[in-house]
Amino acid sequence: MTPPPSTRLSLPAREAALHILQAVQPQPALRLPLDDALGTVLAEDVTSPVNVPPWTNSAMDGYAARAEDVQGATSDHPIRLRVIETVPAGQFPTRSIQPGECVRIFTGAPVPDGADSVIRQEDTDLGEGMVSISSDRDIGVNIRAAGEDIRVGDVVLRAGTPLGAAALGVLASLAVAHPVVTRRPRVAILAGGDEIVDINRPDEILSGRKIASSNTHTLRALITLAGGEPISLGIADDTPESIRAHLAQAVDADLLVTTAGISVGDHDHLRTVIQESGGGLDFWKLRMRPGAPVGFGRFGTTPWIGLPGNPVSTMVTFELFVHPAIRRMTGHANVFRRARPVRVEETIRLRPRLQHFLRAVVSETKAGLTAKLTGPQGSGILTSMVAANALLIVPEGQQETAIGAMLPAILLDDPCHNQNPPF
Repeated sequence: MTPPPSTRLSLPAREAALHILQAVQPQPALRLPLDDALGTVLAEDVTSPVNVPPWTNSAMDGYAARAEDVQGATSDHPIRLRVIETVPAGQFPTRSIQPGECVRIFTGAPVPDGADSVIRQEDTDLGEGMVSISSDRDIGVNIRAAGEDIRVGDVVLRAGTPLGAAALGVLASLAVAHPVVTRRPRVAILAGGDEIVDINRPDEILSGRKIASSNTHTLRALITLAGGEPISLGIADDTPESIRAHLAQAVDADLLVTTAGISVGDHDHLRTVIQESGGGLDFWKLRMRPGAPVGFGRFGTTPWIGLPGNPVSTMVTFELFVHPAIRRMTGHANVFRRARPVRVEETIRLRPRLQHFLRAVVSETKAGLTAKLTGPQGSGILTSMVAANALLIVPEGQQETAIGAMLPAILLDDPCHNQNPPF
């Protein structure tokens, strides 16, 4: 692990993201009920104890027969076979078929020995004792072999596999009722500020005396979507005593995320309280906009990520730093959302010589992906995050980007992730 970069006045966003990632580790493994494991990551390989499917079965409703017995069948010259039994799904044939015989069969039912074809029922007269077959187009088909999907002893899913709907279905087919997965991290959230209250105090918010703590609720949602379990610590006043009292509730958390209180103002006490806990402060300022006041360290032994208080800055920095940290803690190998090249549809002029992450709408056109800003980029304009589906990355020092130029953009709903940050 690289030494803490706390001696640096400010860091590039990429360096900060990689440092945070090195400092967090996957959570312990545990068994979960299968239906509760959606979105978790396997912590051990899964080896199949059975063949899937367990027996050779029919892919159609029809008649199981021998290819040589139906060869040449047409509507003008149908071939008649003797039906020796009917086998629905859930039952097994009682005997093998002989020349001139067939079995009435239904989808999923085991194919009798001796049969190598299932003739779809549409090509028959649906006879019971005898059946007329009017086409040989199904010779050698409509049969699913035992073990066609999975064979006994196969390593079906590797440790590190994210469990989506299909993976849960595979586990169910192997009778894995309680897969071993990486535990979701418990992520404590602390908001701070004398001016903010939660939505259980609507009169103060609607009268304009206080501001609603939107960050509390956006962070709960973002943490859940990233795979963590949010724990709200409430809203601390702008005093060291209040901050300490609220943080005392974070003793069982695996990660602490705070908003506001880490800048250089007279009422910004969070950094002091973090340092007093004995955990240490690695950095607290980045060369980026929005979101320069981002801190990282430990509250005691718990990793801490301090986010800025402005709502847009909170969401942008969560995407860049907290989202990958939570994915790392849940066992994912790929933790950073990828960036896609886009062509900008307007000239972009920026004043500070910082790396910028601009809210944008990316659209797919015949010429490729294009991007247009959502409008004013103030860090308090939370509605711009509703409109945005991407963060447009402008390199540090690039103060003007001409219309038609190419820039990387992080698509905020992109499920594809990579190991390294795209910024």
